[in-house]
Amino acid sequence: MKEFELIKHFFTKQAVKRKDVVLGIGDDCAVLSPIESQNIVVTTDTLVAGVHFPFDTSPRAIGHKAVAVNLSDIAAMGAKPSWLSLAITLPNIDEAWLIEFCEGVFELCEFYNVELIGGDTTQGPLSITITAQGLTPEGSYLSRSGAKSGDWIYVTGELGDAALALQQITGKVDIEPQFIDIIKNKLDYPKPRVLAGQTLREYASSAIDLSDGLIADLGHLCQASNVGANIVLDALPLSTIMRDSLLTDDAITLALSGGDDYELLFTVSEDNKVGMETAMSHAGTPVTCIGQLNASQTISTTLNNKPIPINTAGFEHFSE
Repeated sequence: MKEFELIKHFFTKQAVKRKDVVLGIGDDCAVLSPIESQNIVVTTDTLVAGVHFPFDTSPRAIGHKAVAVNLSDIAAMGAKPSWLSLAITLPNIDEAWLIEFCEGVFELCEFYNVELIGGDTTQGPLSITITAQGLTPEGSYLSRSGAKSGDWIYVTGELGDAALALQQITGKVDIEPQFIDIIKNKLDYPKPRVLAGQTLREYASSAIDLSDGLIADLGHLCQASNVGANIVLDALPLSTIMRDSLLTDDAITLALSGGDDYELLFTVSEDNKVGMETAMSHAGTPVTCIGQLNASQTISTTLNNKPIPINTAGFEHFSE
């Protein structure tokens, strides 16, 4: 099967056909016609086999995750996802693998009304690069740089289960058999907080998605906003599985540094706390206050109201 036959056979059959896509897959470029008075947000992420997912991950999970991690970035900006392009490098053409992969891609695209508008295919070690684009009302978007000293720090959902699944897969921890599939789904099928991001646009002063670990991503936000932070370790939202599977110190460390959560970390002023919590409750998204920003330009942690030094870091894309 040739490249263009592969594209036509596997990637043109999608349920989503957006009105703002004038020309989609099949030409040198896509042509888009967004609504006036809207900003376009753009993000790109690459997933590499053996680095961002284990080699034996199911193709459906790979397709889902490749889309989800990009939509998580869109969510962190408070935007509504609209279009994506896909560049995939394949060791060989395995039709059964591609059918499952496309199921993972298009399931999430259909759920969020996102249209695949183009991309590229090449031969080589397995990797997937997606560029996703979304829309926000003009001038109304979230960023990492809007936080202020005194703002409260929140996260959506629970932290650390995806990292716990990876530790189970690599044999570093033992998990009760009835819990393995639950945490593995957190790793393989993350749920981007798209609705939450759009809700937070009205309340949050800054936001970032948690991909590299809480401490690492909070550090990015603090650097962009020129602030510091204190995290209350007692407040970290940990699942029952996490608490039952690890000692408290190990669970906290994993929640701080594990990565792959794809939850949102965001900051809110004192004046916006109650309104935000009410709005997020109506949106069906659990949120937890885990600390507060300050002017120190450093990140500190407390446990039982006592300072606790930490020596942890998140995922590094390039190791020395």
